[in-house]
Amino acid sequence: MQQDRQKILTVSVKRLLRRGATSRLRKIVNKTHGADLSILFRSLPLPDQRLLFDMIDDVEQKGILFSELDEDLFIELIDGMDPDAVVGILEAMPNDDVADLLNQLPEETASSLLERMKKEGSDEVEDLMRFDKDTAGGIMNTDFIALNQEITAKEAIEQIQKEFADVEMPFYLYAVDEYGNLVGVCSLRQLVVVKPHTPLKAFMTTEVLSVQTHMDQEEVAKLVARYDILAVPVVDDSNRLVGIVTVDDVIDIFREEATEDILKMAGVGEEFVETKSIFKSTRIRLPWLFASCLGGIFAFYVIGHFEDSLSRITYLAAFIPVIMGMGGNIGTQSSTIVVRGLATGRLHIRDIWSVVGKELAIGFILGMVYGLLIGSVAQLQYSTLMLALAVCLAVVCSMSVAALVGSCVPMLLARLNIDPAVATGPFVTTAIDIISVYFYFSIATGFLGI
Repeated sequence: MQQDRQKILTVSVKRLLRRGATSRLRKIVNKTHGADLSILFRSLPLPDQRLLFDMIDDVEQKGILFSELDEDLFIELIDGMDPDAVVGILEAMPNDDVADLLNQLPEETASSLLERMKKEGSDEVEDLMRFDKDTAGGIMNTDFIALNQEITAKEAIEQIQKEFADVEMPFYLYAVDEYGNLVGVCSLRQLVVVKPHTPLKAFMTTEVLSVQTHMDQEEVAKLVARYDILAVPVVDDSNRLVGIVTVDDVIDIFREEATEDILKMAGVGEEFVETKSIFKSTRIRLPWLFASCLGGIFAFYVIGHFEDSLSRITYLAAFIPVIMGMGGNIGTQSSTIVVRGLATGRLHIRDIWSVVGKELAIGFILGMVYGLLIGSVAQLQYSTLMLALAVCLAVVCSMSVAALVGSCVPMLLARLNIDPAVATGPFVTTAIDIISVYFYFSIATGFLGI
């Protein structure tokens, strides 16, 4: 349904652009959410993007569009724009989003925009930019409600009305001491149901789940998902409250991390390539395919080693694709399951032996099933029992070893603090192809006496 609506929007806007129907375009653009416009912009040339962007009346909508655009599109869009106009949009955005956008720009451009921003806002943005973008400090929102633990419920409500009326996500009220250290948390509901003169420290929760600024964003997202909370406070090394990570940030993290893992597992890097040029896309994918190329060369030499066997019994070659394919498929399945389990926190490094053992057992059982099936085909086709047994055993070995490699390698890489996603795709499948070919010919030559 959403895809259909987006397609209709894209087709309609392109038609109106060709007709030059400015008034109609302006109405559509101002009624369309910035996230939907960002998808539309991917299919438009830069002049049309700028034309539509200038039609947007609401500066906050422009900010949403900025934050949703792919990095390359954002940089191209603001290139040549009036810096004061860009600053006006940035100042209407949350500081954490501004920091993310400025980190995408060249240092000179980012510094120039910061100098034009209001002092208070620019200082907060600069503070956020000091943190690594993939940490809690890099993604946190500095727009939160912090109240002194000594004030009463009535005073807290008055302070919220006076100082925190513009806070977009007042999920929780954080209690701090006189030094700004986090000491407790309560909800808005708790605040309005207690007696007006009750001190905040009397009904706040003192066991507060918090994260430090240097914690990896993926770990932060796992905590929010695990404990089913709407926001988590971020503290510095002194336990001073400096920001919050909200559930919308967590959704973005999961989307980014999932996309990154999928791209890595496919062997195309970790960046979006849809909007990049042919040359850039080729350059990104080239090194990842090098492993496959090397694997193919190794497989060539393995097969060449058994050239004499192939020359005697040529139909041995008929079963190479299916044996390599079955091994590669189950290896990819196992590695995908393990990588996803590690990413979501459902699997841990300490589970390595149970995980590997389970996948090995699954690989063996599936190998037996398909080994018998493919071996039966070999027997029906060539009426050679030894060949059928060799094919059957080769499939069992190939699929068992593939499941072992597909599950073991990501776990070992995780133990070495290396992103396990890089172990999938060309790397695992290439290794499995070589192993499968070797097992097949070794078993076949032994069974057939060649």
